[in-house]
Amino acid sequence: MRYAQGGGLTAERRAFREGLRIQAAGRFVAGEDNAVIARDLRVSVRSVQRWHKAWSQGGERALMSKRPASLPLLSDELFTVLETELDKGPVAHGWPDQTWTLQRIKTLIGRRFHKSYTIQGVAALLKRHGWSCQMPARRSVERNEASVAGWVRKIWPQVEQPRRRSGPGSSSKTRPVSR
Repeated sequence: MRYAQGGGLTAERRAFREGLRIQAAGRFVAGEDNAVIARDLRVSVRSVQRWHKAWSQGGERALMSKRPASLPLLSDELFTVLETELDKGPVAHGWPDQTWTLQRIKTLIGRRFHKSYTIQGVAALLKRHGWSCQMPARRSVERNEASVAGWVRKIWPQVEQPRRRSGPGSSSKTRPVSR
C-alpha cells in the first residue's frame, strides 16, 4: 500500500514483505496450493494468487521489492529543522496562543520549506517521526487537589442520589396484570 507524500512502507517493512513473497516462491516450486500458502504465511489468498501469477510470468525476480513510490517531501534533515521551529512555539511564528495544530504546522512547512502537505500528510509525517497528539489538561492554576479529594469523599456521596435497587416487581415483565 502506498501513501501520499512519501508515507508508504519503511525499508524494514518492505524487506519483510519481500521475504514473504520469496517464501511463497519456494512453495510455488513445490506445487503447494495457494490457500495453504496463504494460511501459513498469514496473508490473503488473493495476494498469493497475484504473487503466483507474477512468479509464473517473471520468476522470483518479479517478486522482489520495488523501491519506495516517492521520496518524502521533507527529508530527515529538514524534519530536524522543522522540530527546531516547532520547539520555538507558535507565538514565535505569529500565532496568538501556544497551541500547535496540524493546520498551523502545515502552514509553517509551507512558509519555511515551500512544500505543500495535506492535513493528513502532516499527521502522518509527525506520527512517522514519533510525535503524538496531546491535549492539555484543562485545570485552573488555583486548583487545590486536597480540597477536591475531600469534597469527592465527603460531600459528593450526600449529593448523589442513591441508585434504585432491583427487586421483585422492579421489572415491567414481573408486574401483576390487574383486570
